[in-house]
Amino acid sequence: MFFYVAKIGWLLVQPLVAILLLILLGLALRWLAWRRLGAGLVALAIVALAVVSLSPLGLLMMASLENRFPRTELPENVAGIVVLGGAFDTRIARTRGGAEFNEAADRATEALLLARRYPQAKVIFSGGDASIFAEDVPETESAEAFFVGAGLPRDRLILDARARDTFENAVYSKELADPRPGETWLLVTSAFHLPRAVGCFRKAGFSVLPYPVDYRTPGGATVWQPSSASIRNVEKVHFAIREYLGLLAYRLQGRTDALFPAP
Repeated sequence: MFFYVAKIGWLLVQPLVAILLLILLGLALRWLAWRRLGAGLVALAIVALAVVSLSPLGLLMMASLENRFPRTELPENVAGIVVLGGAFDTRIARTRGGAEFNEAADRATEALLLARRYPQAKVIFSGGDASIFAEDVPETESAEAFFVGAGLPRDRLILDARARDTFENAVYSKELADPRPGETWLLVTSAFHLPRAVGCFRKAGFSVLPYPVDYRTPGGATVWQPSSASIRNVEKVHFAIREYLGLLAYRLQGRTDALFPAP
């Protein structure tokens, strides 16, 4: 139930949809003779659109998430690598065939580099069908095509097509990894997603070494400079709000060990 509530709820509160709903509500109130209130809501929506599309708000929100778990020095030995889904566009894969990357491709490509650095390590790719309105193909199909096609021996690759969200990633990955005391397992996912992911893995009792990839923000003072492409600024706000809401919802549901997990 949590999975469907979270998916449907996000469809309604994501920034551009929320702004559109605010405009429609304002127009409806004006039509119902609540002219001042309606005009105020429309003005508020326009200001909100300007802020999310033209300011560095999204960059600052994302940077806070991405900087939470800095990349640390890798150990000499690694027993396994857990790669969270999100790197493949399954809708395109379902309709056109083959494996198509999306903007989170670093999750897969960096994991492949790590697998070559640690030739004895197992690689768990966790990502099933997370769609709710149409049957989709699990990400594991694209992952298998990519990793095996790139030269990773099939017997090193463990595919988990059951997980639909981050908490299920953690639970099923632990089950498949069956980690032994003293083993080091790397967790590879987008830097902005690591706080929630680490919180879920800790809750599941699976100790992992976070390995952030897929950075969306620059370092240093450049983070205050918004992109000249306004849609990229909106995108940052979109993903940041989704992640902060995810952190809150997961904590309330007892799926993470802290509201904002830290190293």
